[in-house]
Amino acid sequence: MRLRQIALVGEDLDRIAADVTAVLGLGPAYADSGVGKYGLRNQVWPIGDTFLEVVSPKEAGTTAGRLLEKRGGDGGYMAIFQADDLAAARARIAAEGVRVVDQIDRNGASFTHLHPKDVAGAIVSIDAMEPKDRWEWGGPHWRDNVRTDVALGIRGCEIQGGDPDAISARWAAVLGRPRETTADGWRIAVEGGEIRFVRSDDRGEGLTTFDVAVRDPAAVCARAEARGCLDADAQVVLCGTRVRLVPADALR
Repeated sequence: MRLRQIALVGEDLDRIAADVTAVLGLGPAYADSGVGKYGLRNQVWPIGDTFLEVVSPKEAGTTAGRLLEKRGGDGGYMAIFQADDLAAARARIAAEGVRVVDQIDRNGASFTHLHPKDVAGAIVSIDAMEPKDRWEWGGPHWRDNVRTDVALGIRGCEIQGGDPDAISARWAAVLGRPRETTADGWRIAVEGGEIRFVRSDDRGEGLTTFDVAVRDPAAVCARAEARGCLDADAQVVLCGTRVRLVPADALR
């Protein structure tokens, strides 16, 4: 079970895209027309062989739009996992009584979107690809858009909620992964990274942070400061979501 893509939601897609590209040094993005059925438009960037997506409502009454209203602005939206055994993952989801809000199996690309009221904190999707290194949602030519001189890959995310014990237990059951306690809450290790669960701040339940491995954290912070993307604690913030910078040498 691998965290392959993080999705954020924001009002001004063009502005956010400019910030994301400049701060993380990313290449061209892919616009997936498939999100139009949800009343959205998007941009998807490869970061190594992981992906960052930003969605934005293009019509009223969308799930993404309601989340923007609920959390008072831009923020985290989805955590998308890639499973080696999708049939087993879907059987586990059914056994846990989790509702599926959308599902596709199309030409070797599959997803299973889970109901956010059944798995709190973010919309969770369990996906599978054939072959494994493919990623349909990044477009057919995503490898041509990879730039790794600044950022190398997504390595995790943080979910906050009123009861991180219960939320993490639910995620662990759905993902089929064990959890462990941390100083601040709970943690689930997945391939190439981790999912952390902490108590809510004043914005309430949601995906509040994602982790990116970078070559030079200080240089990324300087890029963010130049674009007004540092918060009061000098943390990088993109699309209303904190970016935890993981030094590349920490991964060796």
